[in-house]
Amino acid sequence: MAASRSLLPDPALAAALRRLREEHGMAQEPLAFRSGISTGAIARIELGQSSPAWVTVCLIADALGVSLAEFAAAVEAER
Repeated sequence: MAASRSLLPDPALAAALRRLREEHGMAQEPLAFRSGISTGAIARIELGQSSPAWVTVCLIADALGVSLAEFAAAVEAER
């Protein structure tokens, strides 16, 4: 059975995360520390190899100091 589209990693989310992180002058390691997510998980999301759970997206947005609306707008801007 093929994976559903919603389970596939989103390239727009990956690009938005990397852009927001860089705009905030943050490397992956500090973002991982502030969000409580491993550096490897952050890297996999940014590389489009992993589709994060909702709670992970919330933790990342909080660690970046952006609202979920701002995060979503950044993702949409990458589409």
